[in-house]
Amino acid sequence: MNAQHGGPDGYQASAPSDVEQPYVRTQDPNLAAYADEFLDAVDELPTLRPTVGCIIPAYNEAETIAGVLDSLLQQTRLPDVVHLVINNTSDDSVEIASHYAGPHTRMTPTGEQSTVIYVHDIGKNPDKKVGALNYGYSLVEHMDFLLGVDGDTTPEPDAIQHLVDEIASDDRIGGISAVYSIDDSAVDGIVPKFLIAGQRAQFSAFNMQNLLKGRNMAVLGGQFSIFSTQALRDVMRDSHQRTPWVSDSEVEDSLLSLQIKSAGYLTKISARARAHVGGMDTMRSLDAQQVKWNFGAIDLMWPGQRGDTKGQPFHPNLRLRWFEHMSMVQNIITRFAFVVLLACSLSISAFVFSPWWVIPPLCAVWLNFRVAHSMEFANRRDYLFVLLVFPAELYMVIRMGHFARAWTKFFSNQQTDNWAAQAKAERGKGIAWMYPFIIATFFFLVFMVIWFQLPIGAKSDVLAACWPVLGVITVLQTAWMIIKASKRYRGYKA
Repeated sequence: MNAQHGGPDGYQASAPSDVEQPYVRTQDPNLAAYADEFLDAVDELPTLRPTVGCIIPAYNEAETIAGVLDSLLQQTRLPDVVHLVINNTSDDSVEIASHYAGPHTRMTPTGEQSTVIYVHDIGKNPDKKVGALNYGYSLVEHMDFLLGVDGDTTPEPDAIQHLVDEIASDDRIGGISAVYSIDDSAVDGIVPKFLIAGQRAQFSAFNMQNLLKGRNMAVLGGQFSIFSTQALRDVMRDSHQRTPWVSDSEVEDSLLSLQIKSAGYLTKISARARAHVGGMDTMRSLDAQQVKWNFGAIDLMWPGQRGDTKGQPFHPNLRLRWFEHMSMVQNIITRFAFVVLLACSLSISAFVFSPWWVIPPLCAVWLNFRVAHSMEFANRRDYLFVLLVFPAELYMVIRMGHFARAWTKFFSNQQTDNWAAQAKAERGKGIAWMYPFIIATFFFLVFMVIWFQLPIGAKSDVLAACWPVLGVITVLQTAWMIIKASKRYRGYKA
């Protein structure tokens, strides 16, 4: 007598009572129909979607804020909420932004997405950008990630998607910065074009340097960076702060990056997310910005200057800063010494040209060309800036002036509001940017006056001793440029 037993998955097993037989597979049509229905239901289940709160601190951004909001609304991955925090403004930023306030829905490649834009005018704010950022943080601290965007930064359409995908994939990451470039399409005038080209090259070199170092980013720039809110909470706990950003630093983004690193998180630069930031198109505004950045970096670097920075001055995020500053010192020494020695040699008809002196400029051109070629959005102006030699060299001299001014302010213990100084410079006021060049000219003239007082024998001895020293320094500098120019970029684009 046979017994019928129900087998797994709806199949029937048939076997004699005294003999064990294998299962015989027979398809149940009801199960097949249910399987299709079940899979459709699974597909309709919501997937985990990290929440992203976007904060835009804005100060007199009437000319750019509409473009920033438009670029955010065109993202393939919309932020869940956008808080525009306008502070200390005296233009039409609030009126322009108010047209964007409210809910927005659009169809993206992954389906329909929605976001809400809130416009906050917090009026007079003594902490300026830092105060606006902290105000915004209080509104999104319950979310998974905070996206900080400057009021003049326009991201590529897929920028947020790349940042979210990467930071959500690894809990060790505390923050990721986009790759920054400066849009020069609307720049007019010889001086603005020259300055923007120099800043584009400067940004590109900095980005590539970080990309090649394991994509470890020393500075999560406020222009377009995403942060884990858990990492920000840990920073506040470890540093005994009430807010993520503090107002007693000239470079609030650099300090927060150090603190995130000290809290045990990684600080990264994205290889794919890109954003276009605003550049400085006058000598005054560029000087104020660069002096503020350099002064803030010195404030973080100098031993004992900030007791709240663990491992200072050898914090991992500060090593690159020390190297950059030492390189700038070397650039100042070699260039100033060459000009002085050349003038002294010509004054006594003792200068003899050697073809070997052509090698350092050629290596510099090669290195700068590779930097320009690494740009994702390189154009003809970027290549001309390098190949014409003089623009790149002049921009380096300008940067040396910023560097000298920052260190002079630091050692003189000047209590200056560098944020106010930058705002003043952007309004076209101030002549501080000229001071380094006036002082350099003064010292050059002093050297020449002393030189002409020396007897001819002493002049020959000075030249015989100084030219070889300069030659050795230049050889070392050239060797380092060759090493940097020979590095493989491994497919990265800055």
